[in-house]
Amino acid sequence: MDKLFLNIICYAAAVIIPYLLSGVNSAIIVTKIKSGQDIRTLGSGNAGLTNTLRTQGKLAAVFVLLGDILKGVLSIVFVSLIFKLVLGVDTYSHEAAYTWINYLAGIFAVLGHIFPIYYGFKGGKGILVTFAAMLAINWIPALILLGIFGIIVAITRYVSLGSIIAAICYPVAVYIFSVLQNDPSAVLNLILSGLIGAMLVFMHRTNIKRLLSHSEKKLGQKG
Repeated sequence: MDKLFLNIICYAAAVIIPYLLSGVNSAIIVTKIKSGQDIRTLGSGNAGLTNTLRTQGKLAAVFVLLGDILKGVLSIVFVSLIFKLVLGVDTYSHEAAYTWINYLAGIFAVLGHIFPIYYGFKGGKGILVTFAAMLAINWIPALILLGIFGIIVAITRYVSLGSIIAAICYPVAVYIFSVLQNDPSAVLNLILSGLIGAMLVFMHRTNIKRLLSHSEKKLGQKG
């Protein structure tokens, strides 16, 4: 089969699969099953883990957590497998200079979660999906960012602040580890992860306003 056609298939898969897979919103589904309501009309209106915890309880939040992590990880794994099977390219190999494909898939996983075609393009803010995708790409910086997030939340009790700071640190962590691993795609990884980080911060713009006005709800407060 023509090499160009195979390349088109793989790059299309890197865009379409993560978007469609991550568009399946766990918070919307779990809330609908549990209470028959739309999570986007409850609490903060965000179709994500924190709002589910506040409005639906801990058990529902656990299912959302598992669902979002699963789709984020699978988005990267599926794309990586397709490149491996179709083109013989290892997107995890730092020598092959194709690690940027994983971050490209990550962008569309986040876009699918934020703007899901299944739910009128109104989804969540993408933090958990980003973490899951990063976990699938490189678990060490992912856990470091989780630690940063946890420290900020433990000190301030603001989940949004922890998310924003982790999002800002995200491209920095990606670049540092890419350089440490002598990855030829380090700069491209930085650019793509920077786009993800920018999207995450943008999606928290209302939280930033509430943080500045001291009206943001802390962890544990009901929505």
